[in-house]
Amino acid sequence: MLFPEEHELIDRIALALIQRKERMGTAESCTGGLIAAACTELPGSSQWFERGVVSYSNQAKNELLGVPPGLLELHGAVSGEVAQHMARGLMAHAPIDWALAVTGIAGPTGGSAAKPVGTGWLALRHAGESIKVWQEYFAGNRHEVRI
Repeated sequence: MLFPEEHELIDRIALALIQRKERMGTAESCTGGLIAAACTELPGSSQWFERGVVSYSNQAKNELLGVPPGLLELHGAVSGEVAQHMARGLMAHAPIDWALAVTGIAGPTGGSAAKPVGTGWLALRHAGESIKVWQEYFAGNRHEVRI
């Protein structure tokens, strides 16, 4: 179930994509498909939402999105580099104009001093353009971080 502000944001995204005749997809790790679920909760989402890939394990990130194992070993699954490759990989395998990727640590375990629970990396790519990558920190319990 979405909160009103989430409905408003998804409505705005949907309207913009429909007007541009563009489609998007998601590559999700820690959120486990919640972003795709939120998008497809909106009636008519098949007009603008193409697919979501849940790549929770490192193996899935490699097999489904082409994230190199060496990159995962060097930077860890929760990193800007991995989020960037997840978005690139999704765009390479799906007929989409926009790719949104997210990887993070939802907790309650798995965090470290360098990457505490709540750390998230996101990447957004539009076809033919550079990828925007940024880090966020989400407070709360596991459920709240994932949402």
